[in-house]
Amino acid sequence: MSDARAQLDNLAWDKNDSASETSQNRLRRRDTCDQAASLAAQKFGRKATFSPPLIIGGYNILYKVQVEGMASAVYVRLPCPDWVQFPVEKTLQEGATARYIAQHTETPVSRVFYYGGESDLGPFVILQHVENRGLMVNRMKIPNADPDVPSVLDPNIPETELASFYEKAARCLLQMSRLSFDRIGSLSENEDSTFSVTGRPLSKNMNDMLQLANIPRAVLPPEDKTYRTTDEWYEALSEMHMAQLIFQHNDLVTTEDDCRNKYVARQLFRRLAKDHRLSIFGFADDSWSAQSQNWSSRLSPAPSNLGSFRLWADDFRPGNILVDSSDDIAAVIDWELTYAGPTQFTLDCPWWLLLEVPESWSPDIDDWTTVYSLRLQTWLSAVEKAEKDMGSETLPFILSTHMRESWETGRFWLNYAAKNSWAFDTVFWKYLDERFFGAREEGVAGDDLWRTRVGLLSEKERAAMEPFVEWKMEDKKERILEVRDSQIRGTWLAQIKASRGYSYKLTDI
Repeated sequence: MSDARAQLDNLAWDKNDSASETSQNRLRRRDTCDQAASLAAQKFGRKATFSPPLIIGGYNILYKVQVEGMASAVYVRLPCPDWVQFPVEKTLQEGATARYIAQHTETPVSRVFYYGGESDLGPFVILQHVENRGLMVNRMKIPNADPDVPSVLDPNIPETELASFYEKAARCLLQMSRLSFDRIGSLSENEDSTFSVTGRPLSKNMNDMLQLANIPRAVLPPEDKTYRTTDEWYEALSEMHMAQLIFQHNDLVTTEDDCRNKYVARQLFRRLAKDHRLSIFGFADDSWSAQSQNWSSRLSPAPSNLGSFRLWADDFRPGNILVDSSDDIAAVIDWELTYAGPTQFTLDCPWWLLLEVPESWSPDIDDWTTVYSLRLQTWLSAVEKAEKDMGSETLPFILSTHMRESWETGRFWLNYAAKNSWAFDTVFWKYLDERFFGAREEGVAGDDLWRTRVGLLSEKERAAMEPFVEWKMEDKKERILEVRDSQIRGTWLAQIKASRGYSYKLTDI
């Protein structure tokens, strides 16, 4: 198994697994199922009965309910306790986003009849049942009946079949690329059935920080925080990577040099974000990176830094696409963790072409990259076909061109690292560092990577590194879940409290 992913906090993981098991036992009880039917009956004003079995997904549990007088069943969908860290916020944003997509695109989605943050069962969504033969991922992956085995693209899938699945997914992404917003953040639905960007961009990484690393909520952006520019969001993402290093108590750091690697990588990434360099990396505007002299003259220009953002779905993938008996898309489901984000995200080729994430690929991330490069050609051909059929003149971008450039320049890896704290370190040192700063000497050992770039830190950052490493190594000796007081953590939290957002600057590390 690949070791490209940094370790989550195993104590936090075990705690959440135990709590989740208790919660799911409660949610499976017959009286809870009857409550779900009662909620549907209340909303529709008709008799309703629960129809087993339950469906338990990664973030939600669904109760199938037959409502008197309705031709098809509905689902009462509840966020799974202990897995979902922002249940009300996530549910309200998802309900609004699904309705927005249904109104403004031709992408098939399950109709949202009702949703809300309060009921006897907590936050809920009531969805229309859509007839289907299952998930697209099941038609693409290596056959395996064990749900705990990660999905991996079947290497023997016929090329024409894969191209067809890719093209259908590409059409959804092309339609989403037409949607434009003036701020970065999550959607809410107004009383007049219009929509606004009013909440923070709620991401999978933020949920993982709380669920699987026991990181305090206070280090995340406030609920009502939105962002005016792409650069602001890149800086916020870089701050959250630093927060992960500071606040994940167990399992993240293994040795002193491992800690130095993580410290140097995060400081440099944050510097580039603050200097507004990440948003133009890999575009014609990039004149700062070591690789730019070889690329910039023949690349597309960077998208606008403000005023035009695109809908980004963290969880859009074949595992959330239902298909019918003809393998056409019946519905795209699970619009949680979707927000108006930087256009740069939309212009990247998707990570999910192989179904499995690069940091968890077996045998390793290098093999993932090799296999991905081959499948990417099939994907780009599928996007080009979809663009031609939909009319490229009706689209804001030629996504096939941007996606090709994204892979060739490493822009794909920049945005993947920005959005994934536990893949960040491997991606930074393997795929970004030399693109940013130039070639390293050959034969540098993994433990010594920090030595090649420590000179790029400011004097203050270098002076703070060894005290930070000493503190982190001492702090990790006792395996506990409680976040203990320290000068470093205290300074961070005090600055957050004073600034009520990410406008503070971390000065002590």
